[in-house]
Amino acid sequence: MDSDFNNILWKQFGAAIDMLKNAIALCPEEYLADGSKQFYISYHSILFLDYYLTIPPTDFTAQLPFTIKSPEEIPSEAIDDIIPDRIYSKKELLDYLRSAREKCRELISGLTEEKLKERWINEPDELAAYVTLHYSVFEILLYNLRHVQHHAAQLNIFLRQEFGQAPDWVSSAEDDIHKMS
Repeated sequence: MDSDFNNILWKQFGAAIDMLKNAIALCPEEYLADGSKQFYISYHSILFLDYYLTIPPTDFTAQLPFTIKSPEEIPSEAIDDIIPDRIYSKKELLDYLRSAREKCRELISGLTEEKLKERWINEPDELAAYVTLHYSVFEILLYNLRHVQHHAAQLNIFLRQEFGQAPDWVSSAEDDIHKMS
């Protein structure tokens, strides 16, 4: 397989992750520490980044544990039924994101044409049980990249509205596919 493909995919996926990292890093600790919408968006984004990178998804174990709650147990600021077992610190969130970023880099680095065609299928009793995803590995990577960028944008809107500033655009991951920065 053409190594340029792997490197280009990494450069763009890594850039999306870096934009999420920059938004979380700029978010004031007190906004994350009180179980705010920003905390739940950050946690959700990182958790699903990690989940969608797990092949097969049945092998997924979250680095920062959660519980799936019933509708009446869901905090008002949460964005889904996947509730962290506690309010994790900004450092814990960023450490988890760093770990997921490395997992992403390693996965993309090792992609072959055969691996890209493998299927990523979640089951009804797994995360995102409200929808069955039956994607190729290539498609789940694109889906995942879009998901990360979507939530990075939500955090950027919040930062701009609340503080008049947001992180700059990241056009490409700084590190190469074969070397972590």
